[in-house]
Amino acid sequence: MSLIDREQGAASVPAGPPAGGRRTGPTVADVIRAVTTGALPIRITGYDGSAIGPADAGITLAIRSERGLSYLLTAPGDLGMARAYVSGDLGLEGVHPGDPYEAFTVLKDELHLRLPSVGEALALVKGLGWERLLPPPPPPQEAAPRWRRVMDGLRHSRHRDSNAISHHYDVSNAFYEKVLGPSMTYTCAVFHSPDDTLEQAQRAKYDLVAGKLALKPGMRLLDVGCGWGGMVRHAAREYGVKALGVTLSRAQAEWAQAAIEREGLGDLAEVRHLDYRDAPREHFDAVSSIGLTEHIGVRNYPAYFGALRARLKPGGRLLNHCITRADNRAPHRSGAFIDRYVFPDGELAGPGRLISEIHDAGLEVHHEENLRQHYALTLAGWCRNLVEHWDFCVGEVGPGTARVWGLYMAGSRMAFERNEIQLHQVLATHNGPQGVNGYPLRPDWTP
Repeated sequence: MSLIDREQGAASVPAGPPAGGRRTGPTVADVIRAVTTGALPIRITGYDGSAIGPADAGITLAIRSERGLSYLLTAPGDLGMARAYVSGDLGLEGVHPGDPYEAFTVLKDELHLRLPSVGEALALVKGLGWERLLPPPPPPQEAAPRWRRVMDGLRHSRHRDSNAISHHYDVSNAFYEKVLGPSMTYTCAVFHSPDDTLEQAQRAKYDLVAGKLALKPGMRLLDVGCGWGGMVRHAAREYGVKALGVTLSRAQAEWAQAAIEREGLGDLAEVRHLDYRDAPREHFDAVSSIGLTEHIGVRNYPAYFGALRARLKPGGRLLNHCITRADNRAPHRSGAFIDRYVFPDGELAGPGRLISEIHDAGLEVHHEENLRQHYALTLAGWCRNLVEHWDFCVGEVGPGTARVWGLYMAGSRMAFERNEIQLHQVLATHNGPQGVNGYPLRPDWTP
């Protein structure tokens, strides 16, 4: 029995044939053969007792119900797979659900799909029953499609952004504590060695940001999209900076403010439940944006970086840290799984677009670096935490949501490793009259 077999929340629909006897039509194995080519690298079993692929394969996909097959047929690609897997109708045996990375690599590299001919497709559907093409209701973890989100307002309006942030971040602070670890930091860490612990690497990331911003006692820092206040607390505790963080997640703000009080940092640090557009219009010595740009929408880059510049005093520095596409030609919007299960309305641009927008907002870029490989290591660490605390996490958020996170983090790790997405830090200044910005001839921070 696999680890997933031992989970709660497996499909509740019948796993066998309908009452009245077995349908004499194509089997699940027949369907798989029709949409694949070459030798299968995994074993695939069906609720009807059929199977295909090597019996001794290390990984098995188990299509456990007719509903699961309908998910796969009615939403081909990652969305249908996600629906079937999250609902428990598709089992993944041979890997832990908290870290299915090994299965992802096998499926990505060795499973070859093909489109059946029109005749083959019609014969399969006729044999299976046309009811298989009626989409089952999606799992409750799935966000509404983009066209239905207009009920919440236009894309990246304040209300709709608030709902999107809540979908992802207001899951459970206790769940995040187990997955992210003691730092409660949900952004790319910085590793000096692959052997660094996740906590060491997150501390190194905050020190790198602080160094790039040249933080010193008495300075004022604005951290937009501050999460659970990791940068705010680090800047106050380690650098004597008066730091304000803002986040659209109420759960994050409450946790962060409690942590600030618990650590005795209330005289220096504060986190508010606030849209970055409503952050105090004051001149801060430095501004950090660590993991927010992905949520604001590419078309809003001019207004976004303009708003950050307006809150940065002349001579002050901005550090923008965000995920990007690997090039400037890739589409901005995310795929179906990420959009519906992870980051609704999330958008990514290439690094060239990002730097151009920062320049065009009236800021001067001085330094950029790509931390792509570091994010792969970070995600591997989060997956290890999810595996270690799997039972607690399932008890906290349910098996479906826990499976979403295993899929998302393992898949993202592979995407970073293969340079499908990247993570860029861009350091810029708000120049004063005659181009004066106080930036030294050579960097005053340690890479």
